Amino acid sequence: MTDPFSAAAEPTRRRLLQLLAAGPMSVSELAGRFPVTRSAISQHLLVLVDAGLVEAERSGRRRIYRVVPDGLRRLQAEIDRFWTTELDQLVADAHDLATHHATPQAAQEQP
Repeated sequence: MTDPFSAAAEPTRRRLLQLLAAGPMSVSELAGRFPVTRSAISQHLLVLVDAGLVEAERSGRRRIYRVVPDGLRRLQAEIDRFWTTELDQLVADAHDLATHHATPQAAQEQP
């Protein structure tokens, strides 16, 4: 079984999860929203299925994909365990640093 955190870390798979959070969709519907092949989207979906984040149901010749709420809850719990107060402080420090570096440069560019 694929680790849900690793599966969701890939940008295309994160976007697939976002799209499926709005409701079930077929591979063709999903693939139409990406600049990659339908086959590539199918491969990404298989990783999400293996991670327990998405499930598929046959509807005639189509496969309809939907998120698995329990899988997303497990992913959220994993993110919560990973995201510590130290990471919050790191984000705040990075934001402060970026703000301080951006201000002097903007002042130099003005005539």
